[in-house]
Amino acid sequence: MKLYHSIGPNPRLVRLFATAKGLSLPLVEIDIMAGENRQPAYLAINPTGTTPVLELEDGTRIAETMAICEYLEEHCPQPVLIGSDARERAQARMWWRRVDQMIVHPMTAGFRGAEGLEMFKNRVACYPEVSERYKQEAAHGWRWLEAQLGEAVFICGKRPTVVDLLLLCFADFGDLVGQPIPQDCRRLHVWVLRMRDWCKAFE
Repeated sequence: MKLYHSIGPNPRLVRLFATAKGLSLPLVEIDIMAGENRQPAYLAINPTGTTPVLELEDGTRIAETMAICEYLEEHCPQPVLIGSDARERAQARMWWRRVDQMIVHPMTAGFRGAEGLEMFKNRVACYPEVSERYKQEAAHGWRWLEAQLGEAVFICGKRPTVVDLLLLCFADFGDLVGQPIPQDCRRLHVWVLRMRDWCKAFE
């Protein structure tokens, strides 16, 4: 296997997921800043032009972070990062969807319409006129998650899952682009420190 990757939170998620499982994936760097991902050679690998893409030994290519992580979980079941039974897997997928909808998507749209506009305006749809609204929606998502977290150690309970890795990648990305976890989300600030410490063992 090998992984086509780049800078950004989504490729980082897959790298973290793989290394947490003890997998060492050969990496092929795609220079998205220079627009390499929009050139014919890469579009032949992934027609959406996004990273990451996992290429299997038989040449099969898997794009989209969820699909890649699901494949790696089946390929290397231990340690469990999605779920060990149907209930755990359903819980992780439920929270993954919520985090995507309530934090990841609005944060990304807010960035593309503001700080990232010059880079993205000729590549994907950008909405500068509502970028601040998207940022507010992402902050609302963090606050909603803060209320749901309660006394849980990790998003899905007592052990880290792919959802924690996803959220960590976008928490760190948010710090870089002016969309940090709101200061009043005290539990999440404790959580992110816990996750950074947990990832030190393999990142």
